[in-house]
Amino acid sequence: MTFEEYVSSRGPALVRLARLLTGDEHRAEDLTQDVLARAYLRWRTIARADRPDVYVRRMLVNANTSWWRRRSSRELATAEFAERAARGDLGGEAADRDEMWRLIRALPDRQRAVLVLRYYEDLDDTTIAQILDCSPVTVRTHAMRALTHLRERFVAPATNGSRP
Repeated sequence: MTFEEYVSSRGPALVRLARLLTGDEHRAEDLTQDVLARAYLRWRTIARADRPDVYVRRMLVNANTSWWRRRSSRELATAEFAERAARGDLGGEAADRDEMWRLIRALPDRQRAVLVLRYYEDLDDTTIAQILDCSPVTVRTHAMRALTHLRERFVAPATNGSRP
């Protein structure tokens, strides 16, 4: 597979993965472009690998982690809502999704990467372990800790027929 074929077939999925990792559409596009530029220079080696997609995804996850480590990237814009929308309307549902994504973005890099790769990219633990360069047990541990953290901090909306 040529580099151009790879980018045309997997490019949108890589941008989606980057957006889920970063939480910012524009930074995701920049991150993907940087990673693909570096992959282009080494494409012959990457293409000869057993699974080039795993290699490029690993590059993307590592590049995101490196970005957060730079001191210049410590600024994070947040939008605080003065009041919470009422339950049951579309605004309330959007607010709940927003709250969940804020919690996901607050997770440590590895935990967030595991959740994104597992639930949004639909990858198995072995593939995630290859991407993150760790064992499948470590992947499961990160997933368990991340989900526990989210369950503790996310207040689920009350259903219409439930009692307080």
